[in-house]
Amino acid sequence: MKPSLIFSQYVWLVNTLRRYGRLTLDEINNKWQKEEIADGNPLSRSTFNRHRDAVLDMFGVIIDCDTQDGYRYYIYNPEVLEENTLERWMLNSLTVGSVLADSQSIHDRILLESVPSGEEHLQTLIQAIKNSHKVELNYERFGHEGYNISVAPYALKLWHQRWYLLCSTGKYLVTYSLDRMRSVKPLDETYELPKDFSAQQYFEDYYGVFTDKDAQLQHIVVRAYGKTPDYMRTLPFHSSQKELLTTEEYTDFSFDIRPTFDFLNALASAACTGLEILEPTSLRIQMKEMLQSALKLYD
Repeated sequence: MKPSLIFSQYVWLVNTLRRYGRLTLDEINNKWQKEEIADGNPLSRSTFNRHRDAVLDMFGVIIDCDTQDGYRYYIYNPEVLEENTLERWMLNSLTVGSVLADSQSIHDRILLESVPSGEEHLQTLIQAIKNSHKVELNYERFGHEGYNISVAPYALKLWHQRWYLLCSTGKYLVTYSLDRMRSVKPLDETYELPKDFSAQQYFEDYYGVFTDKDAQLQHIVVRAYGKTPDYMRTLPFHSSQKELLTTEEYTDFSFDIRPTFDFLNALASAACTGLEILEPTSLRIQMKEMLQSALKLYD
């Protein structure tokens, strides 16, 4: 059996239990045989158990059996597939890949976004993170000459189709874009990750990947008009986003975030379709100045 088909079967099993909740093995088998991934074969108990083990290894998903509920199988730890987890990203990627692999006949009618270069460095960086080895980067910022720097790689983050490396220079934590790396060389020198370090906590007060410790945590309230509230509900700006008030004309949302330039840029983009900052006043004034400056380009 092709590896791609096996992966598709793993993904199908997880997504089926996520969709239907609790199913007996017979119910799973009935649904299985209606799918192309079954390859014309029923789902035997031995195959099912092997797939359960593989799903645990790949995604950390535990498929348990409730003997007091008619021997129904269910996902014991659904929290591992919450937003912004590696397991959720892997499952989504494999799901999309499986669907696209079965869509070659309409390949010219499925359009994808291009992704900047940089993925070729992922394996080297992941291996360095696993082994706690420093790396030497040859890095070239936009508009500047390239330079070499030795860093301790702490974490990787995917943001807006670009991969970023959070690392320590010895004095500071900095973020580098993989598509600006000309080369990545693993070094023999090792480093020790601080025991209290958490990549999730490091980024949680910010929008995106760029941080600014001088930016104070603020409670921000915005008002969205037209269809903008629907876009904000389906794709929140930030994990702290909350819906405060909804009327026929507008919806108010709040954020608890450190407002960096990237976050203001995102709000400014939404402002063009119907969004305004209500509070704090200082941020509202800053947004007004940004929009007025942009408007001058059209004078």
